[in-house]
Amino acid sequence: MRRTDRQITDRAEIDQLLSEARYATIALADGDQPYVVTLSCGFDAASNRLYFHVARAGRKLDIIARNPKACATVIADGGYKHGECAHPFESVVMDGTMRLIDDPEQVREGMRVLIGQLESHENAVEVFERNRLDYDVSLKQFQMLVFDITEATGKRGE
Repeated sequence: MRRTDRQITDRAEIDQLLSEARYATIALADGDQPYVVTLSCGFDAASNRLYFHVARAGRKLDIIARNPKACATVIADGGYKHGECAHPFESVVMDGTMRLIDDPEQVREGMRVLIGQLESHENAVEVFERNRLDYDVSLKQFQMLVFDITEATGKRGE
């Protein structure tokens, strides 16, 4: 990183940014063509991975089957400060690999992580149960992608 004065090196701070993210933008390589997609996400710090709820078919799944390497980014946008030419932010850029989860228990765990991050803490269990995500029939309506993070770099700007 060129601006080391802006680098976030504390792993706990990086994990906090990932735990608060609602979306991650994923960069994939489709042969010699880039492909970028933004997905809602859930971060599991214990396993150092992001979970994504996806459809059962689509371009991103085809690309990942051919090349699981990926790059992702999340950003906490502080908003542009008019008249100051400033735009505070914090971001994390990650390298890793994407894969589909097949095991129903792992899919349920991924959905718990994802819903737990997107919903208020008090609401997460109720939303999970109301949407019947513990039932195998519900699990057949979507798939779960996992992004195993191999490297993460944080940055802040003011």
